[in-house]
Amino acid sequence: METFINSVTRLRVTQFILTIIIITILLYAPTWRCSAAAVTTTQLELLKGFKATPDPSSTTSFQALLQDSSNNFALGFLRINETLLTVAVIHLPSSEPLWAANPTRFAPWSDSTQLSFNGSLVLLDSHRSRVFWSLGMEGDRVVLLNSSNLQIVQGESVTQSVMWQSFDFPTNTLVENQNLTAKMGLVSSNGLYSMRLGEDFWGLYAAFRHGSEQIYYKHKAMEAKAEIVQGKGPIYTRVNSDGYLGMYQLGTGPPVDVLPFTSFQRHVNGLLRVRLEPDGNLKGYYWDGSNWVLNYQAITEPCELPSPCGSYGFCKSGSGCSCLDNRTDFGSGSCFRGSSSGDFCGDDVAKNNFWVLRREGVELPYKELMSYETTSSLAQCESLCERSCSCWGAVYSNGSGFCYTVDYPIQTLLSVGDLSKMGYFKVRVSPGRHRVGVLFRAMIGILSGIVAVVVGFIGFVIYKTWMKRKGEKRFLEDETGGVSPGPYKDLGSASFRSIEMCSR
Repeated sequence: METFINSVTRLRVTQFILTIIIITILLYAPTWRCSAAAVTTTQLELLKGFKATPDPSSTTSFQALLQDSSNNFALGFLRINETLLTVAVIHLPSSEPLWAANPTRFAPWSDSTQLSFNGSLVLLDSHRSRVFWSLGMEGDRVVLLNSSNLQIVQGESVTQSVMWQSFDFPTNTLVENQNLTAKMGLVSSNGLYSMRLGEDFWGLYAAFRHGSEQIYYKHKAMEAKAEIVQGKGPIYTRVNSDGYLGMYQLGTGPPVDVLPFTSFQRHVNGLLRVRLEPDGNLKGYYWDGSNWVLNYQAITEPCELPSPCGSYGFCKSGSGCSCLDNRTDFGSGSCFRGSSSGDFCGDDVAKNNFWVLRREGVELPYKELMSYETTSSLAQCESLCERSCSCWGAVYSNGSGFCYTVDYPIQTLLSVGDLSKMGYFKVRVSPGRHRVGVLFRAMIGILSGIVAVVVGFIGFVIYKTWMKRKGEKRFLEDETGGVSPGPYKDLGSASFRSIEMCSR
């Protein structure tokens, strides 16, 4: 009986303990869930002391940290090539990046990378104290506006001051109502192309050679509604919500130029933006709720892009790309791989380390924006380039006598029907090919030396053998009194006498 009572008592105690555990889980589980969600839920502002690291186990392409009040834009970690990241502002419905903190220097996607705000935003490696990106401005908090503009502000909402904003430091994109001033520029994601403003125009530039740029597209202000007044300040351009890219000089005045998009003066609910693409074209888009719709493009003909077929490419409208030498297969997407870098200045090896390619019926896609000299012949035009170590090629028009010299590695040329337009192009011998050539010549020299030594040795042996036989012959003649062994017809008269005496 006592054993039964003890068993019942232990059972009741166990049930009581289980009941307490279940009640505890039910009471505190919501708190645990909220705590876990608080780590990943985006915020409407970042205050001093904020710190965040990317989730190493996450497979997502973007980890949001800060969001605008309309839920259209977010700031966070944008994954680059699986293992790297940058801090970026994206358009949430499309996941399209609109701004990046440092588009040329990426941090690893790991728990050692940390974004912090203690008056200034800093992206660093917390384990090695290595800074990838930082701002020198001090503020109280970070906010993301409904325009996608990221700001560091100081003070209360009524009297706050903007200490820094991403709209002043665009990367490759301008969004609706964002200005591009003479102190700014757009740069394509591959770093090859840029958009900048001049005194009365905006232009697109290519950095085909380090330290120099070539303008390949220029849009000049039409000055239809207002004129540019000298001394009244530089111009700026803005993506207008009415569907055009406008140029302005005075903040409140009418535009000095209106470049209409296809949505010009049409009501579009979605966001407008322009982006400098990796191929060098400037394109405009608007968001229709599910897709980005092409709204504008500066260059409509593919062959007129700065380099649609790559180095030493040949572009024919309607036919596509081929190689300038008309022999190399363009299937790989490039011609003369690894031959376009630097110049031909330096020692004699560098100056002469190229071969010449000539082609008729060629033209530069943006020759109207290039300088030229007038020469009397193709030979004179070629000579100008041949004597210059910074020149990569020249295009000559026999009709006009214009000679366009190219001081950057040769890019894509246009195919034209006029065979009087001729090109002269230097093609650098690739380092690998040059090393192979040097090695081949060295091997040939070594083999030639070995052959010469062997031939000389064989000749010496043959000579010594011949001299030895000649000496033996002379010795035999001396021993036999001039009688030399040999056939009967070669015997001298003394031999006949000796035969006669023996017969007697």
